[in-house]
Amino acid sequence: MLNRLIHVLQKLIFKNRLLIILSFFVLTLFFAYKASQIQLDASFNKNIPLQHPYMQTYLQYQDDFGGANSILIAVCDKSGNIYKGEFFNKLKQVHDQLFFIPGVDRSSVLSLFSPAVRYTEIVEEGFTGGPVISADFDYSEKSLQKVSRNVEKSGQIGRLVSNDGACAMVQGVLLDINPETQQPVDTIKFAQHLESDLRQSLATAEHSIHIIGFAKMVGDVAAGAKDVIYFFGLSILITSLLVYLFCRSILLTLLPVICSIVAMVWKIGILSWLGYGIDPMSVLLPFLIFAIGVSHGVQMINSTAKRVVIDGSVKNAAKQSFRRLVVPGFIALLSDCIGFITILSIDIGIIQELAIAASIGVAVIILTNLILLPVLISYLNNHQVKVVNSHTVVTQLWQKLSFLVRPDVAAAASVIMVLLFILGSWQARDMQIGDLHAGAPALHESSVYNQDTFLITDKFSIGVDILTVVAESKVDACTDYSIMKSIDNFEYQLSQVNGVQSTVSLAKVAKTITAGYNEGNPKWRVLPENTATLAQSVSRVPTSSGLLTSDCSRMTIILFLNDHKAQTIDRVISAVKRMSTDFESDNLKFKLALGPAGVMGATNEAVSEAQNPMMIYVFGAVFVLCLATFRNLKATLAVILPLYLVSVLAQALMTQLQIGLTVYTLPVIALGVGIGVDYGIYILSSLVEKLKQGEPLQQAYFDALIERGSAVVFTGFTLAVGVSTWLFSSLKFQVDMGVLLTFMFLVNMLGAVLFLPALCRLFWWKR
Repeated sequence: MLNRLIHVLQKLIFKNRLLIILSFFVLTLFFAYKASQIQLDASFNKNIPLQHPYMQTYLQYQDDFGGANSILIAVCDKSGNIYKGEFFNKLKQVHDQLFFIPGVDRSSVLSLFSPAVRYTEIVEEGFTGGPVISADFDYSEKSLQKVSRNVEKSGQIGRLVSNDGACAMVQGVLLDINPETQQPVDTIKFAQHLESDLRQSLATAEHSIHIIGFAKMVGDVAAGAKDVIYFFGLSILITSLLVYLFCRSILLTLLPVICSIVAMVWKIGILSWLGYGIDPMSVLLPFLIFAIGVSHGVQMINSTAKRVVIDGSVKNAAKQSFRRLVVPGFIALLSDCIGFITILSIDIGIIQELAIAASIGVAVIILTNLILLPVLISYLNNHQVKVVNSHTVVTQLWQKLSFLVRPDVAAAASVIMVLLFILGSWQARDMQIGDLHAGAPALHESSVYNQDTFLITDKFSIGVDILTVVAESKVDACTDYSIMKSIDNFEYQLSQVNGVQSTVSLAKVAKTITAGYNEGNPKWRVLPENTATLAQSVSRVPTSSGLLTSDCSRMTIILFLNDHKAQTIDRVISAVKRMSTDFESDNLKFKLALGPAGVMGATNEAVSEAQNPMMIYVFGAVFVLCLATFRNLKATLAVILPLYLVSVLAQALMTQLQIGLTVYTLPVIALGVGIGVDYGIYILSSLVEKLKQGEPLQQAYFDALIERGSAVVFTGFTLAVGVSTWLFSSLKFQVDMGVLLTFMFLVNMLGAVLFLPALCRLFWWKR
C-alpha cells in the first residue's frame, strides 16, 4: 500500500515538474511580500504563564496595586551630590519626558517632583508636612537645602534618592493598552523612546541616566537581535562552502541553499499572514530552519549523485532518490515538527509562538526538500551531477566503523553508554530552574542594561526584583488590631529570610505614624490596639502608595530582594508559603504574587512543571513515529536510546556551564531531540533495508554508511555550524542556545554513527 502511494506521488510530481516549479515561484513571491510586512513583536504578557495561580493573582490586582512592567530611571550626578540647581533641572526634565511618552501610566510616574511624594515631621502641635518639593521651589541654594531636609524626613532615602546622595529616581509603569490609540503598547518602540528621548537627549558629561525595566530590556534585546543578519550571512557562506566541498558542484550547492531560503521565506510569510510577528527572543529561528533545510537537502543530493552512476540518467536518479528518501525524510522532518509542537504544552506565550513558528518552518521544508529539490535536480545533466564523496579515505573510514557491530566492540560501546548515562544523570541532578546570574539573563553582564541594573541595585535599597504578597481580608481590616498584628509579624519573619533586602507594609508604616503622634518616641513605634487610634494612623496612608485598597480589604507586603537568581526567588517563595500557614486565619489569607520577582517565580515553576511532560511528549512522539516507520521495537529503541543519552548529557552540560533552565533554554532540548532523530532514521532505514535483503549485520551497516554515512555526518556539521554562529551574539540567551544546540547536533550525530550499531548488535546478536 505504501509503495503504491509512493509510486503514484512520484508519477504525479515528475509528470508536472514545470507546474510545480511555477507554483513554488508564485507562492514564494506572495510569501516574500507577506514576509516584508512582518515586524518585531514583544509583549510583557507573552513572557509569563498567565494561567499560573501567581499570575491569576497578578491579573486580579494589577489595577489596584500596579503591574510588574515597571520602569526605573536613575539620574546621577558625577560629583556625588544631587543638591544642585543643574541636577534638579535635569531631574525635572526626565520626569516630564517620561510622563509624556506614549504608553506610560501617567498616574504612576513618581519622583521627588511628584506632589504625592511628601514628608512628615513631628512638631509641638502634632504633625506637619507637605510635598518634598514645594510649589515655590526656585532651584536656589536655599530651596535646595530645604529639599534636602524634606528628603530626610520623607523616608525616601534608598528609594527615590540613593543611599549615597549621588542619584535620584524616576519611576513609572507601562500600560498594556495605549489609551490614545486603544492598541497594545509597542514595547520595542517604547524602549526606543526611552533611549532617544531620555538617555541620548538628556544625558551629559555631568549627569548620567540609567534605565532598567522589562520594556527597556526587551528594547536592548531587539537592538542586539538586529545583528543576527550578519550571523545569517556568515551561516549561508559557511554552509554553502561546506555543501560545495561535499558535492564539488556549484549547481548542486545552489539548489539546497535556494530551497532552504525559499522555506525560510515561506515560514516568515506564513507567520505574517497569520498575524504573528517575530519576537526578539526567537529571531534566530528562521536561520535554524535554513540549516535544517540544507542538511536534509544534502541527503537528496547525496542519493541522486550516487544513483546517477547506476541509472545513467539524472531524471531517473532523482525519481529513485525520491522513492528511497520520501519516507525516511518525511518521518525525520515530521519528527522535527512534532518535537516543536510538543512545546505548545508549556503555558508561556513566547514558547508557544516559537513552537508554532518552528512547526510551520519544518512543514514547509517537507515541501521544498522532498518535492521542489528533486524536481530541480531532475533538470540537470550528467556532467553537472558528480559522484559525492567516493574517496577511498571515506570508504576506509566506514570500513573501520563497521567493526562497531562486532560483539566485543558493541559490548564495550554499550558499557561506555551506560557510564556516560550514569555520569550525566549525576551531573544533571544539580541543574537549576531559572536565572543563575544577577542582571538580565538575556544580556551579557557587560551590557549597558546590566551595568545600569548593578548601579541601581548598589546605590538604592530597591530595584526591580520586587515580590509582593497580597493579604486578603474583610472590609476595614486595617483597623482590626489582630489582623494588622498578624500582617506585621508575618512581614517581620519574611524580612529575616536570606535574600530579602528590605520590606514594607501598611502595618509597618502605621507603626511609624503612631510613633509620630507621640512625639516620635521609638517606644511608641507599635500598632495601637485601640481601633480609633489605629484608624487614625492608617488614614494617613493613601491608596496610591500601593499598600491598601480603598475599602481596606486588601493589603500588600512588599519584599525587595537582593537579586532575581533562581535560588533567591525559590527560597523566598518557599518561606512565604511555609510562614503564611502560621499567620492565616478565617479572616486573613496570603496570596502570591505581584511584582517582577513574582512573575519570575511563576515562570520558574511553570518551566519546572513543564520539563518532564515536555520530554515525555517529545520522546513519546518520536517513539511512535519510529515504531510506525520500522515496525520493529528493537529498531525503534536503537534510535531512541542514543537520543535520550544525549539529552541527559545536555542537562549535565548546562550544570557545568551554569546555564539555568529558563523559557529560552527549555525548548532547546526538545529541538535537539526532534532534529537529532534524523540521523538515526536515515542510517537505520538503509540498514534495515539491507538486513531484509539477507546481508549480515556488519556488511549491512557498512553498506548503510556507504550510502548515507557521509550525508549524515555532513548534516550534523551543517546544523552545528549554522547555530554555532550564535556564539558571537551580543545576546547571552542566544549564546546559551547556540552552545546547547551545537552540542546536541554534533553529539546526536556521533551517537547515531557510534552507538546505534552497538545497540543493533545487542538487539540482533545472532545476525
